[in-house]
Amino acid sequence: MHSLYKEHILDHYKNPRNFGLLKEFDKEFSDSNPLCGDEIKIQVKLSGNKIGAIGFTGRGCAISQASTSMLTEMVVGKTIEDVKKMTNDDVIKLLGVQVTASRIKCALLGWVALKKALYGVEL
Repeated sequence: MHSLYKEHILDHYKNPRNFGLLKEFDKEFSDSNPLCGDEIKIQVKLSGNKIGAIGFTGRGCAISQASTSMLTEMVVGKTIEDVKKMTNDDVIKLLGVQVTASRIKCALLGWVALKKALYGVEL
């Protein structure tokens, strides 16, 4: 198996966590990578200043879908301030593999959508 598709990536790709849209949400954003056709829609339900619930839908490569799944697990319960302090590298580290330059946008697609949903801008 190619090192890019480690078992935990395939697990999150085949069984994504927090997959599906929320019945109630406060923030939402859809983003895509036109180069490869990956798409992500993220919805966030806030609980005070924390992420109370998060859901996403999308389609695309294993990297974009798995990284979004891992990201959603990581941010539930975190404050918006804690999420704001996160970096691209924090998200890429979730994958546990070296991400090539051509796959960076795939790996960060869910992260960009989350930031835009929460803040309305790319940080």
